[in-house]
Amino acid sequence: MKLKTLIVDDEPPARERLASLLAEIGDVLLVGEGGSGREALELTMDLSPDVVLLDVRMPDMDGLEAAQRIATMSEPPAVIFTTAYDEYAINAFEAQAAGYLVKPIRKDKLAAALAACRRLTRPQLSNAESASPASAAGRSHIPVRRRDGIKLIPLAEIRCFLADQKYTTVRHEGGDDLIEASLRLLEEEFPGSFVRIHRSALVSTRHLERIERDPDGQYFVRLKGLPDRLTVSRRMAGDLRERFRL
Repeated sequence: MKLKTLIVDDEPPARERLASLLAEIGDVLLVGEGGSGREALELTMDLSPDVVLLDVRMPDMDGLEAAQRIATMSEPPAVIFTTAYDEYAINAFEAQAAGYLVKPIRKDKLAAALAACRRLTRPQLSNAESASPASAAGRSHIPVRRRDGIKLIPLAEIRCFLADQKYTTVRHEGGDDLIEASLRLLEEEFPGSFVRIHRSALVSTRHLERIERDPDGQYFVRLKGLPDRLTVSRRMAGDLRERFRL
């Protein structure tokens, strides 16, 4: 089934560029175009798209406000921001954005963002966000800065956070990225989604597979999708075994 997509950008050349990329990507149905945040709301209600490609800076109503209102709909589409500015990535969390692409938009980046949206239908996306432990904390994605802009990593795809000097490594389904957030703040923000196993490691409860113990009494955890095991500190081993009884 083709992914029904709506483009909203106040600049006609930008809309034309996105439409051209969608045609090249294929398996996507362009159902409409708009030029303001208010039109984004109206067209979303009228056309029921699966995905909205949404600019941030627009007249009448900006993309962030439009996305926040779209997120409250009964069956909201996924929203991918397409903007010339990378400083709005953090605000995109409040609108539960599925992606954040910085102009000029590259075909491979757009295709990857659309592929991620395709994994869930609109009703599934809505149900997943409401059921996710992260939704109570208000964030469903973690922003990472790359050479080509800001990438939003879904919390559900993150296996663990590993502290390394001044940075924290995010190990996720697509690889590793660095962020500046501390483990302490991440642990406080996502208490139901991640558990501390070491002073330098937080692991996803969603992806926790099993706890192992070697002949010397050292504990380790195995996470789904990761080949290597992570060390559990002796101080935290008892609490971890009691909590999960693995």
